[in-house]
Amino acid sequence: MYILIPVGEDYGSIIHFFTLINCFFEFILYFCVIKVCFTTTKMVKKQTTPDTKDLECLVEIWQTLTPEEQEYLKANFSVQNFKKNEIIHYEGDKPSHVMCLVRGKVKVYKEGVGGRNQIVRIMQPVSYFAYRAIFAEDNYNTTACAFENAVVVMIPKEIILKLINQNQKLAYFFIRKLSIDLAVSDARQVNLTQKHIRGRLAESLIFMRDNYGLEEDGSTINIYLSREDLANLSNMTTSNAIRTLSMFVSEKVIAMDGRRIKIIDEEKLRKISRLG
Repeated sequence: MYILIPVGEDYGSIIHFFTLINCFFEFILYFCVIKVCFTTTKMVKKQTTPDTKDLECLVEIWQTLTPEEQEYLKANFSVQNFKKNEIIHYEGDKPSHVMCLVRGKVKVYKEGVGGRNQIVRIMQPVSYFAYRAIFAEDNYNTTACAFENAVVVMIPKEIILKLINQNQKLAYFFIRKLSIDLAVSDARQVNLTQKHIRGRLAESLIFMRDNYGLEEDGSTINIYLSREDLANLSNMTTSNAIRTLSMFVSEKVIAMDGRRIKIIDEEKLRKISRLG
């Protein structure tokens, strides 16, 4: 790097010039240190002290491991807390962990044309995710976001690959999970492209009812989606989702109170979903 020194100036001016240069670089260094410290603080705040009870929630994986492998996994996992609407991983990120949701809800979506997102699935405990990209040696092709406050068990990529290489039962578990995911994805793709708006929205409501159950009244779906999220889940615009929900209300298929949706005629709702 070349530094221009003032020519024809007295010695005091030159000293003043270098003093300004020194102050400038000190400011840049100070800013960089503050930024690093702030980022580190955020990361530390998110990660919590690992609790083996969270790890043992992963019953399907846990049961495939030998006692030695269980101890190895206990020594090499972490638990992270995510606040509502906080991103867990972005589309295009390089995968580093297999993840399992143990508390809360997480939505997985893909960025679409014109800023519209397509919700691929909404997960509930205990759900595994972020493993396809690891086995495919690919980057994430979706974004995962905490739909509400969530707790996620994180297993490093290197650890899970080592365990899979030495444990046939664990390898079969992930083969089965990938196969199920593929079947669900194929069926959903057909439904979202061939069903009409009413059928798509009815299917999303049935999906929410079957996956999250009902509240104590036996009719209110136990998950509250915004109109935008419901539209993204059903592959339609928000205005179409609002209009179709109003039609279902007028037909006495459902009742609504804000984001709370109560199913009044489940048989009719399933029929609309089935016929498309």
